[in-house]
This record gives sequence, structure tokens and C-alpha cells, in this order.
Amino acid sequence: MPDKLRIAVRKFEPFEKAIEEAWEAYCASSGCDLALEMVAMDLHDLYESTIEKEGLRKGDWDIAHMNTDWVYEAYTQQGLTSLTSYLKKDPPTDYPAGWSKALLNLQQFGDDVVGLPFHDGPECLVYRKDLFEEPGNKERFSAQYSRPLSVPQTWDEFLEVAHFFHQPAKNLFGVVMGIYPDGHNAVFDFCLQLWSRGGSLMGNNGLLNIDTPEAVDALAFYKGLVQNKDVMHPASFTYDSVQAGAAFARGEAAMMINWFGFAAVCEVSDDIEVKGKVDVAPIPKGLGGKSTSLNVYWLYTIGAGSKHKEMAYDFIRFAVNPIQDKKLTMSGGIGCRLSTWQDGEINQLIPYYHKLEQLHQLSNTLPQRKDWAIVAGRIDQLIQQAIQKDIPIQQLLKETQKDLHQLDLL
Repeated sequence: MPDKLRIAVRKFEPFEKAIEEAWEAYCASSGCDLALEMVAMDLHDLYESTIEKEGLRKGDWDIAHMNTDWVYEAYTQQGLTSLTSYLKKDPPTDYPAGWSKALLNLQQFGDDVVGLPFHDGPECLVYRKDLFEEPGNKERFSAQYSRPLSVPQTWDEFLEVAHFFHQPAKNLFGVVMGIYPDGHNAVFDFCLQLWSRGGSLMGNNGLLNIDTPEAVDALAFYKGLVQNKDVMHPASFTYDSVQAGAAFARGEAAMMINWFGFAAVCEVSDDIEVKGKVDVAPIPKGLGGKSTSLNVYWLYTIGAGSKHKEMAYDFIRFAVNPIQDKKLTMSGGIGCRLSTWQDGEINQLIPYYHKLEQLHQLSNTLPQRKDWAIVAGRIDQLIQQAIQKDIPIQQLLKETQKDLHQLDLL
């Protein structure tokens, strides 16, 4: 079997397209004749192959997409190659000043830098601006709610607006969400509800603590939202974030809380139903809280067991240069460089692209723990129990807190 460079990729057409184009350009410029094997995987399969089965440590993968809520676990597993010496010897263009500091911290452990930013896009409110600007909608909303129709700034306003736009007969729903229990989407939604009410996953002692009044309010609101058939896209329980984004792009929802990238992708393809009709805004806030976001981003990482580390780094270095970062954005991903965020052509194509910096200023991050996947799985179980069963929320939170406390004692 001929030798090849193996890359584990997060399954998403814009990612796959960008990698293929970057590899072709890299080989043309470097003379590389090594074959590329790119394997695109959904979240669970990607985590299982790279971390659970230790594919990075064992050399199954030369390069892997790694999101920042997994990276600490992969690092403690000794699955990742430190890039520090490579970065000192031959850094990417404008490294590190070419990136926001918000995209350089979560992959650094002591002196070890174990990844370079691939795809960004904090969570935000994505909405159909054409619906909000339509004069008839403004008139009807004002008559019904005795206030002007505007982008919601609170969760109560979010519910009102979602209910107003909900028109199942026209295949238009107030909101679409990704609630599929994969340890990610619903967990992130819960965190946003918690943070936007002034809550936290962590107690003052630095240990996990979700048995709090803010968590009660967050979970109660979330349960009421997802169970509300007068606002919710009916397929949300089977959707992950990618599928929810696709439904929004098809024109099936007025709003969604999702990654910035699922708004931007609506502007880069001619066959998108809502092209030119989309905008983004900060996530609504709860009582006593403030708007927030979630900063999770994707990295290029090199497996500790790779036999092609030099070439893998050389390719990654090429793939994060300003030209390729911009091309990723033009393909439907979210480039990570400041030059891309500020690029005039990009902001003409995606008029809200410059808002990335503002959203990052509002962002929170998840706890960096080697057992985060287990923690997230338990929180996801909590959310599914709350949605599907008639058990008091306070009871569910107390039971979950006991499990989380046991994890802290390990």
C-alpha cells in the first residue's frame, strides 16, 4: 500500500472543500507527491477515532481536526505533537500577532502549543433580517405586543418573536435548534442559558457546581422553549448544529442560536434560500444577567504517533496562511485570522463578518478538563431527562451534581 498523509476532518462540506483545495495548492507549490487520505466524520466518530481509540497517539492519523473542548484530554493522553519547536523555527505568516488572543489560549499548556486555529465562529443569535424589516410584520407585531418589532435582547423577547413568526403552514418556524443528544449541542445551549443569567458551571471552590438557582432558571426556560410547539421547528430533536443550520439556510426558521459559521455559509452559495436575508446579533440575556457567547474553535493538530510530522506541520503552516484562511471563508467556513475578519471583500460578501470581534468580547469558555467528554455527557443526560420526563428540575440538578462531585473526587 502506498504511503499517504491521513487527515481526520470534521464532516462539513465547506471544511472538506477547503482541505482539498489547500492540499492541491500545497502540493503544487511544494512538489509534495504524497497521497492525501481525508476522512470526514461526525462529531462522535471523530472523537472516538482520535481520542477514545487513541488514534492520534497510535499514529492512525497524521493530522486531525480537534475542537477546543477536547484538546486538553488529547494532550493529557499524550496524543498530540507539541508544535512549539516548529513554531520557533518556521512560524506561519504573522504568528502569533495575526490572530486574536481569544484563538491562541486554549491550545497552549505550559510551553506546549499543540494546535493552530482552523475554524472559528462563536455562538450568536442568527436571524432573518428580511422578516424583521418587512413593514407588514412590523405593523402586526406592534399591534399584538404593544412594542416595536426588534431583534430580541432578552429571552422573554426571544419567545415573543419566535411565537410571532411561527407559521407551520408556510414551513416557517419561530426557531430551529440542534437538540440531538451528542454531548455537544444541548450542553452548549444549557451553558448559554446559565451564563446569560449570571450563573456558572464552577463553584467558588473551583469544582463543578450546577445545583444553583441560576441553573434551575436556565434549565426550566430551556425545557419550556424546546417543548413549545408554537415556536419550535419539529425536527429539532433529531438535528445537530449542522442540520439545524441547514434547515435555517433552507428558510425554515426565523431565528436560531448557533455558531456564527452557519450564518456566514448562507452568503457564500448561490443556491441558499436565505442568501442576503440574514444577520447576527448577541445572544439574549436572562433576568439579572448579560449577553454571552461560547468560544469553541477548531484546530489543526498533529498526532503524536504520526510518521510524517515534518510534512504535516509544513502543510498546516501553509493551510493557515492568509490566502488559505480567506479561501476557507469563501468556501463557507470561518477563517481565524484578523486579516480575514477585516477583509473588505469578505465583509462585502458577508456584511456582518466584522462582528466576530464583538462576539468574542462577550464569550465564555468551557472548563478545560481531561474528563470533559464525561462531564458533558452527564449534563446532556440531565437535559434529556428534563425534557422527556416529568421530574422536578431541582431534583434532577441535585442528582446530577452528586455525579459531577464524584468526578471531581477522582
